[in-house]
Amino acid sequence: MDAAAFPFSDLDRHWMRQALDIAHQSIGLSDPNPRVGCVLAGEGWHVLGHTQAAGSAHAEVMALRAAAAAGHDPRGATAYVSLEPCAHHGRTPPCCDALIAAGVGRVVAAIEDPFPQVSGQGIARLRAAGIRVDVGLLGDEARALNIGFFSRIRRGRPWLRMKIAASLDGRTALMNGASQWITGPQARADGHAWRKRAGAVLTGIGTVRDDDPRLDVRLVASARQPLRVVVDSRLEIDPKARVLQAPGQALVYTASSPPAAERFDPAVVEVARLPATASGKTDLAALLADLARRGINELHVEAGHRLNGSFLREGLVDELLVYLAPKMMGSGRDMAAFGPLQALAEGLDFKFLEASPVGPDLRLRLRAAGRDDF
Repeated sequence: MDAAAFPFSDLDRHWMRQALDIAHQSIGLSDPNPRVGCVLAGEGWHVLGHTQAAGSAHAEVMALRAAAAAGHDPRGATAYVSLEPCAHHGRTPPCCDALIAAGVGRVVAAIEDPFPQVSGQGIARLRAAGIRVDVGLLGDEARALNIGFFSRIRRGRPWLRMKIAASLDGRTALMNGASQWITGPQARADGHAWRKRAGAVLTGIGTVRDDDPRLDVRLVASARQPLRVVVDSRLEIDPKARVLQAPGQALVYTASSPPAAERFDPAVVEVARLPATASGKTDLAALLADLARRGINELHVEAGHRLNGSFLREGLVDELLVYLAPKMMGSGRDMAAFGPLQALAEGLDFKFLEASPVGPDLRLRLRAAGRDDF
């Protein structure tokens, strides 16, 4: 919806910016629910709230609680919310009902909620109660914050972000598999901040063998750990691998039939069988659909060149997160193994979103062509 269709003031923009800023505190906390912030503003006062862990209070309720704790009367106040207030009974009651009961006079929502049980219904119920509702202020930023939630609801798959650390000549490891560490400590910590955003972090059996990673979030603070996922078509993973020992749950996808899952503690590791491709590999599109059913909004992939190539070749990568180190490595492993292509026009197109120094390294973010239309 075009923001210009509504009389948004500079003050409206200020408060919505605050709502978006506070919504970032829901990263690593609210999944599978969206990250939402709310500013409740009255005459000479304002309070903030953001969505808590799944099953706990949403942003609007947190703001109303903050107003009550500070002794502010919300009647006639304006609620600035970075996503349409929910209108259904899930794990918590509808937020639109809480705003109606509180007597707010106006609601400004950045963007409509794509969830079918909301999707305009929260706005309709607020308006039916006589509350003015304006929608569309900073909507693009609100959508970007919840790109994974929109992807899961509208496409039935998570937003797939592929992280790659490479040298200037595009090498991710030496020919013998050595890759620790191409980039510096600042880039590694920044990579953990992106892991924190994700509902799941995924790698392949090759990376497990070469690097024995943990795939957890350690270098930044996080209220929760993402699900750790391994693609292992023949179920060859060592039960003692570190990725299966880190805190939280691990999930191993296999095409093995029947999967020899008795080697794993079911309280720690789930083994899930998916259809196999003609080459006997795990069906990656089916994997993404299954993760969406599990409530995964953003999938963070840190894999080797073969699995990277498979995701790219099948058109499943939405975003690239590339850390380039200022060094040349000569021969070694590539970022992704796919092709060979017969013409330049067959190449995969991305567009640059940002280029930012991170310590001595350079972080590039790129989005795959055609990913702005869902």
